[in-house]
Amino acid sequence: MKVIITGGAGFIGSNAAARYLDRGDHVVVIDNLSRRGTEQNLLWLQGQAKRAGQKQHSDAGGAGSRHGVLTASKLDLRDAAAVAAAFAEHADAEVVLHLGGQVAVTTSVANPRDDFESNAVGTFNVLEAARTLPRLRALLFASTNKVYGGMEDVGVVERGGRYAYASLPNGVPETQPLDFHSPYGCSKGAADQYTLDYARIYGLPTVTFRQSSIYGPRQLGIEDQAWVAWFCIAAVTGKPITIYGDGKQVRDVLYVTDLLDAYDRAVERIDRVRGSAFNIGGGPEHTLAIVDVVHYLERRLQRPLAPRFAAWRPGDQRVFVADIAKARRELDWTPRVGTEQGIDHLLTWVQANRALFGA
Repeated sequence: MKVIITGGAGFIGSNAAARYLDRGDHVVVIDNLSRRGTEQNLLWLQGQAKRAGQKQHSDAGGAGSRHGVLTASKLDLRDAAAVAAAFAEHADAEVVLHLGGQVAVTTSVANPRDDFESNAVGTFNVLEAARTLPRLRALLFASTNKVYGGMEDVGVVERGGRYAYASLPNGVPETQPLDFHSPYGCSKGAADQYTLDYARIYGLPTVTFRQSSIYGPRQLGIEDQAWVAWFCIAAVTGKPITIYGDGKQVRDVLYVTDLLDAYDRAVERIDRVRGSAFNIGGGPEHTLAIVDVVHYLERRLQRPLAPRFAAWRPGDQRVFVADIAKARRELDWTPRVGTEQGIDHLLTWVQANRALFGA
C-alpha cells in the first residue's frame, strides 16, 4: 500500500510513517521541514526504512520480500500547484494522513495570516489534490479539540485541586457546538468542516479526528505547544518550566501509539465511518492536571523542578476531556497506554536523545 503523510516529518507523522514502513508499505512524506526537529525526524525515518527493509529481507530468506519504501518531498502545503504535482506523482496512493499545518494557539495569535494559510488553505489544497486519486480508500485529518472553543456554556468547577466539568462526566461529545474562539481554532475549524463537507459533496472518504493532548517519543515540544513533552524536555535538560494560569487546568492525554491505532481502525472501517468526526483523546480515564505532570516528573527524577507561574494565555481552556464513546462504539477502539506508563516512555526517550535538545 502507498500512503501519503502531510507533516510526515513531524511528531505524529514520523511515528505513523515508521509504523507503515515496518509493515512494508510505501510512505510518501510531505513536509516543508520548517519546524525544529523535522530534519532529524526525517533522517531517523530514512534509517527506519533501511532497517525495515533489512529485517523483512532476512525474514523472507532473502527472496521475494516486500519492504518499506520511503519517499520524501519538501514542499509547503500553501503551494497549491506543488501539492497537486506531488499527489499526481503518487496517484496510486490509497491512504492520506493529513497532519501538516500550524499547531500552536499562541503562534496563531501572533501571526493569524500564516496560521490561516497553513491550516485552512493548506487543507483545501490537500483535499483538492486528493480528489484526483483514483485508488483513494481513506483521508484522515488531524483536527483539534480547540474547535470547541472556551465552552462558556459548560460549567467548570474545582474538585480536588483541579478543574472539572460540572455536568459532563464522560467529557465533551461530538454534539457540542463548535465555537472556534482563537485564530488557530478558526483555521483548524474551517479545515475540519471542509474535510467533512468534501465527504458530503464530493464523496471523498474523509474522517476528522478532533484530537486532544497527544504525546510520545519524537515530540520535540516547545513551551507554546506539546506541553507534556516540553515538561519532560525541560526537566531533563535543566530548562525553566513556566505554568501559565494556576496549573489546575486538566487535559485528557493520549499516547501516540493509541492515536495510530485509531487511525488504523478508521481506515479498516472507512465504509462505515466516512464523513464522520471523532473526538480522540485519553477520555476520562486518562486525565492530568498540568501540575500533576510536574509533580510526577519531580518524583521520577528525584529533584524539585521549581516551576514559575505566569498569566493565563489567550484561548486556554480550563479543562478539556473528550467523550470517546463514539470512537469506542464505531471504531472498536480504546486507549491502552496509561498516563504514567506513557510519560515514562517519553521521559526515557528524551533522556536517550539529549543531543536533539542541545543538551
